[in-house]
Amino acid sequence: MTFAAMPIADAIAVEPVGENRYRAELVDDYTVLGYPNGGYLQCVLANAAIAAASDDGAPHIHASSVATNFIKSPTVGPVMLSTKVRRIGRGVSFVAVALSQGEDVLTESLVTVATFSESSTQRYLSDGIAIAPLADCVSVPPFEGFRLHDSLEIRYDLLMPKWWEGEVGGPGEIRAWMRLAEGGQWNALNIFFATDCLPPATLALGSTGWVPTLQLTSYLRRVPSSDWVAVRQWIRSIADGVAEEHCEVFDESGDLVASATQVALVRFTQGS
Repeated sequence: MTFAAMPIADAIAVEPVGENRYRAELVDDYTVLGYPNGGYLQCVLANAAIAAASDDGAPHIHASSVATNFIKSPTVGPVMLSTKVRRIGRGVSFVAVALSQGEDVLTESLVTVATFSESSTQRYLSDGIAIAPLADCVSVPPFEGFRLHDSLEIRYDLLMPKWWEGEVGGPGEIRAWMRLAEGGQWNALNIFFATDCLPPATLALGSTGWVPTLQLTSYLRRVPSSDWVAVRQWIRSIADGVAEEHCEVFDESGDLVASATQVALVRFTQGS
């Protein structure tokens, strides 16, 4: 059974509550196994950073990168965001953001704030994405505990192993088309959610669903121009219980609109 998710624009909203402080309400709709998703949290952190930079006179309206350390998972409910503008520049500005509940700082980000043109074109791109056409990709049954997928329509590329049917062993890669449910539009802020909302690519290698992110750095490359985006997520390395995962997001024009790298803890099912 699926549920209508709160629109992501409402779920990542922040409101000022004092000098360099903002309040947000984390919602259950964007959780994995009951905890707010990392890409969702980055949207909240970036939103606070943009607001703080604007309050300090910066002309920039987009977050171009968000580097986040996940110290401890916050819970659904109210959070406070404390900001410190490190520098206001002509081309970019830098803002540090700490997310806390009670007395505990749970997540910290350094956000680079800039402005992207809505009509920019990509001058150079080394590699695109090899993915089956949308019509040839399939939806799969909901994954238990992945509540955030109620906010998305996802179609998986069948050229990849069907890990959801138990096909594991590699490659450690997932490719899919994705769009926001209920007519939502990808934009320069919520695209950070797209860099971390697919199931972990370690599942194709036989891991359990427990893959908590330690550090996630995401980049905006250009403003997305389509409802559907193509996402490639793959594992670069696994060693000592830590996975290095990469993600690239392309719009329907073939342009790279966002990318990310993360390190996460990983466990494997017995015998895999």
